[in-house]
Amino acid sequence: MTPIPTSIDATLKMLSDADYVADRSLATVLFLALKMGRPLFLEGEAGVGKTEIAKVLAAGLGRELIRLQCYEGLDVSSAVYEWNYAQQMMAIRLAEASGETDRERLERDVFSERYLVKRALLRALEPAAGGAPVLLIDEIDRADEAFEAFLLEMLSDFQVTIPELGAVRAEKPPIVILTSNRTREIHDALKRRCLYHWIDYPDAERELAILRAKVPNAPATLSAEIVAFVQRLRKEDLFKQPGVAETLDWASALTELDAVALDPAHVSDTLGVLLKYQDDIARMQSGKAQVLIEEAKAELRMKNAV
Repeated sequence: MTPIPTSIDATLKMLSDADYVADRSLATVLFLALKMGRPLFLEGEAGVGKTEIAKVLAAGLGRELIRLQCYEGLDVSSAVYEWNYAQQMMAIRLAEASGETDRERLERDVFSERYLVKRALLRALEPAAGGAPVLLIDEIDRADEAFEAFLLEMLSDFQVTIPELGAVRAEKPPIVILTSNRTREIHDALKRRCLYHWIDYPDAERELAILRAKVPNAPATLSAEIVAFVQRLRKEDLFKQPGVAETLDWASALTELDAVALDPAHVSDTLGVLLKYQDDIARMQSGKAQVLIEEAKAELRMKNAV
């Protein structure tokens, strides 16, 4: 188990060692969340690296990563626990067949931890040899408000209540990261229990550093042109702007095609890697992509000339 970083610079280094290129404001709030033992709530557009922070944090600290992927209809039985009803019924029938008549004893037995199926939130409260785990509650905005309300108890006291067993409280609270793509607003009561940070699209310099770290085999010229193109593309009126994840996928795809620089044919053929909606792709294929390529290359020529 690796100790918690003792400074913002140490936090930046931990992220950098895992090829996560963060700005200082993100490193600061992450450092504070770790030192204060507070959940960290991350909002931002899809594909900007929110989920990756939890993965990097778990790897950097040598902790287990427990991920709860949220979705509409998520409930306690899927997120916290449920009873193994099939085994409970079998145990009851075996007890009856053996002549067991003590109903209270049988009830205590079938509602014991032996028959408890532990889901992500309950597992995150259990002690671990390598230290408290990193609990990622991913895309909380996809869950219903009822489940969001349920999280209040856990994030306040780091405990959950099982009616048959009582309250289960963490000896050492997990490191909690919540993410949201902001498809709906999260209630203030939940946000108050967390430190908050908005992760925006990176500027050109940081996005190029991310690309070089994640796709090191991409030619230097191609990488620079991809970033300049994507930075301009995000200023267009698109249904869904490409995130950093799409930039990396596109760079990998063009590298696989042996491209050394952007050209209209390659861009047109691979827009489906970068953009995920047909209307956006159609708009770029109408000639707008050619304009953006020329603007991106002109900008890079000016930078190189300085």
